[in-house]
Amino acid sequence: MQTQEMMLLVIISESLLEDMIIDEITELGAKGYTITEARGKGTHGKRSGRWTQGGNIRIEVVGDGALCERIIQSLIAKYDVDYGLLMYTLPVTLQN
Repeated sequence: MQTQEMMLLVIISESLLEDMIIDEITELGAKGYTITEARGKGTHGKRSGRWTQGGNIRIEVVGDGALCERIIQSLIAKYDVDYGLLMYTLPVTLQN
């Protein structure tokens, strides 16, 4: 079995940003992504999960460290001041 060390970038944002973030991450070089609905409570307040009234999404991107850093810097510059946005990275090992 082949393995490859990569980074997992997790982006949690307001769902209204979905299309803009997807455009941004693919333009910056992401080959794919996974999106799921997300709800919870944090420093930006409790999110109820009423998606028609504006919920949160979780976007996951696997790539190298340079790709993840480009995406993070771009999203911070464009969205962090005006929108709820949380991002973090984790090392991952691809198993296939």
